[in-house]
Amino acid sequence: MIARAFGARLWAPLGVLVSLGYYLQQRRLALAHPRAADGQQQPVDRNLLKLKMVQVVFRHGARSPLKPLPQQEQQVEWNPRLLEVPPQTRFDYTVTSLAGGPKPYSPFDSTYHKTVLKGGMFAGQLTSVGMSQMFALGERLRKNYVEDVPFLSPTFDPQEVFVRSTNIYRNLESTRCLLAGLFRYQKEGPITIYTDEASSEVLYPNYQNCWNLRERTRSRTQTASLQPGISEDLKKVREGMGIASGDGVDFLLLFDNMAAEQVHGLPSCPMLERFARVIKQRAVDVALYVQNGDR
Repeated sequence: MIARAFGARLWAPLGVLVSLGYYLQQRRLALAHPRAADGQQQPVDRNLLKLKMVQVVFRHGARSPLKPLPQQEQQVEWNPRLLEVPPQTRFDYTVTSLAGGPKPYSPFDSTYHKTVLKGGMFAGQLTSVGMSQMFALGERLRKNYVEDVPFLSPTFDPQEVFVRSTNIYRNLESTRCLLAGLFRYQKEGPITIYTDEASSEVLYPNYQNCWNLRERTRSRTQTASLQPGISEDLKKVREGMGIASGDGVDFLLLFDNMAAEQVHGLPSCPMLERFARVIKQRAVDVALYVQNGDR
């Protein structure tokens, strides 16, 4: 069970469920089955299948923006009350390094705490909405792997479940909420979430540790907003919102603020809502350009 963040610039709010063991076993048996005369694959007898392992990889729940827009009048108020923990998501846990030592230092959280949003909340914090999202995902997993398929015990057993997360507080808290939904606050032993040093983490694009990755993406990130079409649309949106060209605002930052406001039901500034469609499309275009370049 792994909670991860793909870096500060990616924003997909939903997780991906991968039942690896089940899929591989099903595929193996299906390939071994003879095909019917018409070439169609004959149905597999599910009674012959046995689930061996499940890997769940998911992102964190909804959060506050990573960076505010520069104009104060265009910022919504992020009240710390949005961080209140829903009672059903409470579940005690400890965090250790992969080697079993103390929880490593998190440079990401230290950076987020330097950015205080309008209203008093820190940047990049998991909110009550995000906690409820992850609890719901945990309930879905419980239905799949405790109730429908009796693969897991109904209570948390450290002999059955290995929990791994990146060392970012919103990801650790997302994991807590998912486990609360999955095991209904019941456990037979301590819950330990294993994490790694930021310098050697492999669950997100690690620009600090991979020189090649850093060099390949640096120039693309700098030139993404200068591409034809993207550049013109960004100028139009900036002018419409009264944002100066030197304020460092790009489509990813605009989308991050817009998406965070929408999922929390907060009122965006009218101009942000007006350009919502082009912001969403161009944010995708920028992300694809940074990832793939001119290919």
